[in-house]
Amino acid sequence: MTAYVIFIRDSIKDAEEMATYGQKAGAARGDHQITPLAFYGAVETLEGPPVDGVVLLSFPDSAAAHAWYDSPAYQDALQHRLKGADYRVMIVEGLG
Repeated sequence: MTAYVIFIRDSIKDAEEMATYGQKAGAARGDHQITPLAFYGAVETLEGPPVDGVVLLSFPDSAAAHAWYDSPAYQDALQHRLKGADYRVMIVEGLG
């Protein structure tokens, strides 16, 4: 079942850390089957607090999403994201 990783960026704290994160996260893609569906495009908040940006990634299933997220390469990048911005991140399973 398709799974989606959703990144909701609330605010940037350190632009340099985010630049490092961007470089390392891109390299962390490796051989993982990731399909970007949205990547910091225009956001219209309909409910709740406004957000700074959203990324939506598609994976074949939640195991593939976890394999990417839990990979050493992404975990290395993650340390820079945690220093650079406030995010909410989740995995959501699709319908079929």
